[in-house]
Amino acid sequence: MAASTMLRAALPSIPIVNQLPGVKKSGREATLHASGTVTVDRERVGAYARVCGFPAKDTAPLTFPHVLAFATQMRMMTSPDFPFPAIGTIHLANSITQHRPVSVGEELTFEVHTRGPGPHPKGRTIDFLVAMHVGEEPVWESTSTYLRLGHGAVEATGPGPADGLPLVPGRVTWRLDGGVGRRYAAVSGDHNPIHLYPLTAKALGFRRQIAHGMWSLARCVATLENRLPDAVSLEAAFKKPIFLPGTVAFGQEPADDGIAFALTSPGTGAPHLLARTRAVTPSPT
Repeated sequence: MAASTMLRAALPSIPIVNQLPGVKKSGREATLHASGTVTVDRERVGAYARVCGFPAKDTAPLTFPHVLAFATQMRMMTSPDFPFPAIGTIHLANSITQHRPVSVGEELTFEVHTRGPGPHPKGRTIDFLVAMHVGEEPVWESTSTYLRLGHGAVEATGPGPADGLPLVPGRVTWRLDGGVGRRYAAVSGDHNPIHLYPLTAKALGFRRQIAHGMWSLARCVATLENRLPDAVSLEAAFKKPIFLPGTVAFGQEPADDGIAFALTSPGTGAPHLLARTRAVTPSPT
């Protein structure tokens, strides 16, 4: 995330400044759309794989295409037409469908559009939908759901994104050092201050830096990587933050036609991440 993007992300959170034209957020529904083309670069895939624990391969990890569209999503979030300030908007859930593995060297075209805001018991949510193609072939898609805390909607009592995911007991503990967020920021482009240093995290209300939700998801998927089919879906819900440095417990178990897994607190069993994979029918070529 470039310094200019971080500045645009921060301005709507500053009193008085956040009322200026071009900075003020409306809170109203507005569908935003963007598109782009990107080549799956071997060096970037390798760096991402090392940080997240994936083996070196000629195909990109299941979660990697998320970072290819991240800069576009951030530009959309910092647009005056986006209803909420980017800073303080929480990544609540993520779903991914991979129709086939994406190969290193392939050129992807992608489209991103928003949906919402929608009601939530703790505020309002907005979705970013990403679709990636090689030529006319769909290869990867995702929905990232973000929550803006505020006046919750009483009527929002139904299941939300990734609700119903099982809480799998942790069986293996992972010790995470304080630099995890900085290393993931370097390969993902997500330099949100809450992930970097104790001082920058404290400035935004956290007692110290926290791990990126998408790093924690990728780290879990890396552990399961050799057991996943080529055509697979993934649902994840991000729960309590993982403070760095810290320790988490990973657990996994069979679930229907896939694998359920979780990251929890070793001391209390409280969930940090709940997720599940499922095999899907490959798209016709």
